[in-house]
Amino acid sequence: MVGRSVKRFAAETPIGRKRRARKMARELADTHPDAHCELDFTTPLELAVATILSAQTTDVRVNQVTPTLFKLYQSAADYAGADRTALETLLKPTGFFRAKTDSLIKLGQALLDRHDGVLPSTLDELVALPGIGRKTANVILGNAFGVPGITVDTHFRRLTNRFGWVAEDDPVKIEFLVADLIEKRDWTMLSHRVIFHGRRVCHARKPACGACTLAAMCPSYGTGPTEAAAAAKLLKGPRARELAVAAGVDPALVPAAAVAAPEAP
Repeated sequence: MVGRSVKRFAAETPIGRKRRARKMARELADTHPDAHCELDFTTPLELAVATILSAQTTDVRVNQVTPTLFKLYQSAADYAGADRTALETLLKPTGFFRAKTDSLIKLGQALLDRHDGVLPSTLDELVALPGIGRKTANVILGNAFGVPGITVDTHFRRLTNRFGWVAEDDPVKIEFLVADLIEKRDWTMLSHRVIFHGRRVCHARKPACGACTLAAMCPSYGTGPTEAAAAAKLLKGPRARELAVAAGVDPALVPAAAVAAPEAP
């Protein structure tokens, strides 16, 4: 099944791939109208902190920690002068808490030293800060400053390769290749929609191919079960049954547990 799907796109031209990618992007917009940044924040600094904490854990877990964190630490100066032990204790549920504590303290210090305590709004300035790489910078730019950015996380990397948009593992190369396919104005929302699709439909081990709205355009169709009943059981999230309907699958096939399924990392 996968082999036949791949062969369909074997002779695809670059312009053909761009047209297909944009068509898939439009379908993702229809499939996931609720797509958004799933980290809770109210300021650019809060988003930077939350994104740093999201490494190797889920957004849900980060959102459980940040309400208390953001009450206690509201400025760059607060992080720069933080008591390490107290901050480590607070961050422990997110994992790798010692490294994350170190990053937040150094981030606060760097903001005070270089930017008068204010988070900058350019890619070059952001990636020069402790704990902030291109992925984190693009999250901040797109969601806190309204500057289009492509966020290449594990879901985005997996899906863009499955979609046949890229054949690349390097996140920076993927970012530039996808940027050439999709209009700049759509970069930030595309990132959210692809990530939503990866968490809810196109799972790493067993994607729900038979309940996917992108099936007809995807060279990896058949990687997961193509039968409606089997695929529907793999859908996850509060809109799992709506996702089934969008793919032409009976929503009754989606188990109740799937609607309340925990978020994938």
